[in-house]
Amino acid sequence: MGTDIRPLIGVTADTTMDGLHRVHQAGEKYLASIVHGANAIPVIIPSLPVPLDSQDILSQLDGLLVTGGYSNIEPCRYGGAPAGPDAHEDAQRDNTTLQLIPDAIELGIPLLGICRGFQEMNVAFGGTLHQKLHETGQYQEHREDKKSSLDVQYGPAHPVTIEPGGILAAITGTGEQMVNTVHMQGIDRLGEGLKIEACAPDGLIEAISVQNSKNFALAVQWHPEYKVSDNLFSMTIYQAFAEACRTRHYQRLHHH
Repeated sequence: MGTDIRPLIGVTADTTMDGLHRVHQAGEKYLASIVHGANAIPVIIPSLPVPLDSQDILSQLDGLLVTGGYSNIEPCRYGGAPAGPDAHEDAQRDNTTLQLIPDAIELGIPLLGICRGFQEMNVAFGGTLHQKLHETGQYQEHREDKKSSLDVQYGPAHPVTIEPGGILAAITGTGEQMVNTVHMQGIDRLGEGLKIEACAPDGLIEAISVQNSKNFALAVQWHPEYKVSDNLFSMTIYQAFAEACRTRHYQRLHHH
């Protein structure tokens, strides 16, 4: 395969209001990470009020990046207690991603989930979330200091232990890796058919994959997209994702 093959990778969109108008957006760090970490072309998938048919979209893509975001998944999606009046939610995104994820797995589309995307993968497989880790009394602080610079917010925060026998172990070897931590919610009950790939020292699940998936399907609670080119562990993850996307691209072009 030549180096001229540039896969097309779908990137999920958050919705937010711009004045009175709803807009769909994806953070530049995610889009740039597809270009620099995976040598691929990012395309933003909108989260419309009535979701686009995810199988239609995915059939034309070589991979799916399910991004982080500031909103939280609506607790009703996993049987959680209502989040309260100050909750930051994005129902249109939930409607879109919770359909895209299982469809991507079913169709064998390589998938990388990050932060909210990691939580969405768990919920899509029937798992539950802690809405406020810091109130459980079980975990270290996983939130960022929003007053700090981005390099501090996304700086190395704690190690994760990589579980033997998984995707991460296969691409990086077992042992420990340092990761950043920029999240308030986390996995409570693991979804059906998911495998733990890495854990924080406090026991929090930090990475998961889909057991017996046809293709690369990994999600992480940390942010490998941030300055991806400067971090060997992040690049290793992106390059494994990219390799799966290139293979898919090749098969899609030469299938007919």
